[in-house]
Amino acid sequence: MTFIKKNLETEEKLSILSKASQYDLACACATGKDGHRRRSKDNKWIYPVTMQNGRTTFLFKTLLSNECTNNCKYCPLRVERDPLRVSLTAEETSRVFLSYYRQGIVNGLFLSSGVTKNPDFTMERINAVAAILRRSNFKGYIHLKIIPGSSEQAISKSLSLATAVSLNIETAGEKNFKELSTTKNYTNDIMQPIRLISKLTRRGAPYYGRHQTTQFVIGAARETDKEIINSSWQLYKELKLNRIYFSAYQRGSGALDLYGENSTQTNNDLLNREHRLYQADWLMRKYGFSAEEIPLEQTGNLSLTIDPKELWAKMHPEFFPVNINRADKFKLLRVPGLGLVMVNRIISLREAGYRVRALSDLGRVAKTLSRALPYITF
Repeated sequence: MTFIKKNLETEEKLSILSKASQYDLACACATGKDGHRRRSKDNKWIYPVTMQNGRTTFLFKTLLSNECTNNCKYCPLRVERDPLRVSLTAEETSRVFLSYYRQGIVNGLFLSSGVTKNPDFTMERINAVAAILRRSNFKGYIHLKIIPGSSEQAISKSLSLATAVSLNIETAGEKNFKELSTTKNYTNDIMQPIRLISKLTRRGAPYYGRHQTTQFVIGAARETDKEIINSSWQLYKELKLNRIYFSAYQRGSGALDLYGENSTQTNNDLLNREHRLYQADWLMRKYGFSAEEIPLEQTGNLSLTIDPKELWAKMHPEFFPVNINRADKFKLLRVPGLGLVMVNRIISLREAGYRVRALSDLGRVAKTLSRALPYITF
């Protein structure tokens, strides 16, 4: 029997709801392996994050409610479980946020929720918080979670209020999705709203400029990395999503284990897999790789022992060595150890008439930069 507590203080509710929101990552643009899971030590609903533009800021991040009518097997809040269920009102959520904001503690809001009653009822409550903040003359960052199965009217309202929105795709393809949930439909509740958001935010559309992101839960279903990478490529190329996030499914969190006790995949393996998918995602978004170029093992998964860019280099010796003083940006970005910042520095030096004669000309030769040596000439 679900126990719903209604007389808790706001801070007690936040303590419960912010903990439940920690694995929803579609608000942080971390470069480190675990950077997107950091929270402040005192108030666990305040997250230091790096935004899309590279600026570091603090977000107020919580669920509006942990009540939920869905049965997502990876989720400890699914309907058949009985955690302490609590909800915040739109008024107390906005009041607490504005208090933090006016003290200079936070600069933006990330708001999600379990599904209370139905998707549109939940979206009405989420949108009500954003509406109060906008009426209070808050013009800053608001990221709203779109609930699967929401109507076009509810989504349009969110887009009119938010800086960014996200609807979690969760896994790649309908077959894998059916392993996770029987209360949601992959086509109607997930892909159709994502396509609608893309339509409403494209150039010339009413909400152009709003950001759309999504998230995969890695390892909750039996999808391969190849399926995730191909799905990500489609989301970027066809639907123009701004960013995709990956959250490793973690056993022992109250989620159902689809793999069984005999699985050899540990929680650390899944976190490592998450990290490799972020690297593959970076190659596609920033380095000019296509989905077909991402090197995979025979299982259809990324190697857990070597990053995909270096593995691609080892598999394509005909591409190397690259002349650091002559190669274009595309070729330089294929060199292990050379990232965007370093490649731009090389090009700037060349444009200024400077000839690079050694890696030390580029600055301190750290471990990452030294990886480039076998693949370049001067």
